[in-house]
Amino acid sequence: MTPKVAVVGMGPIGTIHGRVYADYEGCELVAVCDIDAGRAAAAADRFGVRGFTSIDELLAASRPDIVSVATGGVEYGSDHHLPAIAALEAGCDVLVEKPISNEVAEARAIVAAADRYGRRLAVNLNHRFTPMAARARSWIDEGRLGPILFCNMSMWISNPQESSPWFHLKALHPHTVDVMRYFCGDIVEVACMATKAPGRGIWSTAQLLVRFESGAVGTLTGSYDIDRGHPMERCEVAGTGGRFVLIDMFQELTLYPAGAHNGEKTVIANNMWVDGAMRDFTDTFRSRLRCFVDEVAAGADPKDIDGSGRDGLAAQLVIDAAIRSIQTGTVEKVEPTR
Repeated sequence: MTPKVAVVGMGPIGTIHGRVYADYEGCELVAVCDIDAGRAAAAADRFGVRGFTSIDELLAASRPDIVSVATGGVEYGSDHHLPAIAALEAGCDVLVEKPISNEVAEARAIVAAADRYGRRLAVNLNHRFTPMAARARSWIDEGRLGPILFCNMSMWISNPQESSPWFHLKALHPHTVDVMRYFCGDIVEVACMATKAPGRGIWSTAQLLVRFESGAVGTLTGSYDIDRGHPMERCEVAGTGGRFVLIDMFQELTLYPAGAHNGEKTVIANNMWVDGAMRDFTDTFRSRLRCFVDEVAAGADPKDIDGSGRDGLAAQLVIDAAIRSIQTGTVEKVEPTR
């Protein structure tokens, strides 16, 4: 089976989606959609496919197997809800840009619709879809770190937008929370403090303290106030048997075995000139989107989707608990996904 794919929302991110699908032999890009007629027409011309301004018309005329929802909206997520559910109701498998939604109720509704119709639902949590992230996860699965004790995560970029008080947390940190969950499991408790950089009206820098279901603990430092520079992202996971540090998810991975005589340090560096290496951040989109196409083509069970809708919901529930913690000054329980 070669899945037919449509992309809804043809802004900068949707254009990346379209390019990835158009360049992949494992699927066929058949349609694009945007409520802006000019943008829909430009994307259709660029990719040589049909363009629509209505998702209902797209679904009826093109009958795609997969719909990529790359719309935006408030906190980058408010416009995901309606097209995602329309596509699921039409029998399509759906990949939604992060956040799955900026509102928990709508995120739950998308996941519930996928369950109701038995469809595959994924979220573009592309930071976990790198060879180095997979290698780090394999070290955990093989027991090389021993029982996990802590995870320290950080990510910062400069984003001057002021769309809502919680914009930074809701829009940026689905990625970081998902990476923490990918390595260490479900997060059950959150305490959060936040600050506003000079001249900012939103909570633009935050520090989270979390407890995982396993009993491990962790921190997350995030900011919309710092020029990206390099690196912009760092993840450190440690256990009784060792620890690893992952820089920018695909740039460098280092394993530090515990004990002076317990083995040699392992360093893996990305080399963009080597076949199979990641050249830039756009390659994380290629890896993530192609993974979902391959899962659909192979007939994967909806519950086995990597970076699933439920993973996206789980990340938003952690962020929701962090927001409540800022508001109340207390440690907050994370709501379950079900």
